[in-house]
Amino acid sequence: MTASVRSDPTRRGRPELYTSYESDAALLNTPGKRWGVLAIVMLAAAAPFVLGNPLLLLLATAFAAAIGAIGLNLVTGYAGQVSLGHAFFVGLGAYTAAVLSGDPDARLLGFGLPMIVWLPAAALVPGLVGLIVAPLAARLRGLYLAIVTLGLVFLGEHVFREWRSVTGGPGVGRDGVQAALFGVSITGAGGGLDGAQKAYLFTFVLLLVAALLGRNLARSKVGRAFAAVRDRDIAAEVIGVNLTRSKLLAFAISSAYAGVAGALLYTLTRTIDPNSFNLLMSVRFIAMVLIGGVATISGSIMGALFITLLPRFTQLLPRFLPFIGEGARGGGLISTADLEVMLYGLLIVGFLIFEPRGLFGLWIRIRNYWKGWPFSY
Repeated sequence: MTASVRSDPTRRGRPELYTSYESDAALLNTPGKRWGVLAIVMLAAAAPFVLGNPLLLLLATAFAAAIGAIGLNLVTGYAGQVSLGHAFFVGLGAYTAAVLSGDPDARLLGFGLPMIVWLPAAALVPGLVGLIVAPLAARLRGLYLAIVTLGLVFLGEHVFREWRSVTGGPGVGRDGVQAALFGVSITGAGGGLDGAQKAYLFTFVLLLVAALLGRNLARSKVGRAFAAVRDRDIAAEVIGVNLTRSKLLAFAISSAYAGVAGALLYTLTRTIDPNSFNLLMSVRFIAMVLIGGVATISGSIMGALFITLLPRFTQLLPRFLPFIGEGARGGGLISTADLEVMLYGLLIVGFLIFEPRGLFGLWIRIRNYWKGWPFSY
């Protein structure tokens, strides 16, 4: 047996025996992870040719929301900085994209710039604003930080309602982004694909890029600094971690992710209402993180899919439960819209009590059970 074979633990049937920190911290460090990710990507890539357009658009919306959930998880899950202002940065990204891509001759402000300009700008502008806000937040933590970031939501609601030349005002709004890359529409039919298929594939590719960047960031020196700040900031500062810089980076990166999510979400819905960026939107993103799994990129995606598909489930309940009314003003004792809000709270409380690691934690339990089956230890 050659030396190269002897030094490779995977050749000896020991795929989880690591001889270096680099191999342990690798992106896909086991054959099971590599084959599993490949299978998921292939299934997701084949979905547009199997599923109907309404479900594809719903999944595309979930993918866009997952990008925002990854951003919130980076600042809250990895860096430990509680943020309730995510909706503000989502709205900032949506309006940045809408203004830069909007018709210059329309009644609302627009510059008519292509997607290759407005999509990076939708990340850059919220990222810069997050960098400006971060020094104030860097002096706070816990409940005080949550209250400060909550103030951003109310400030954003007021600005979005009153800045009518940009937002169109409440009840009117403005058209969402008309996405086209190199002259090819992302949401319109063409090239053998219809709009829903192209929107699904585009958001799926962006989600893969965002997840890959987030995972690499989490396992880098910056990500380890985030974790040190989260676990014990005083001890992190003692061992040389720059607390202010780490918090600045966490807020800036999280805000950039939120901006991209906002641009994509309202590219799919085609209209932007200033009243959308409220506290409930921030709660939805928090639910995605807590239900999916704190400090996990995979959990962010799971949580976004779960929360985005939840309304599809609640809309079916009035058929079986007569006391639930349809829509926001149903004729039953409770409407489906109210039921969704209640479910967000119940699910957050339930997962925090019974499964703090969220859906990702459930997957870990199932995986570990089958790895040790039929033994119980």
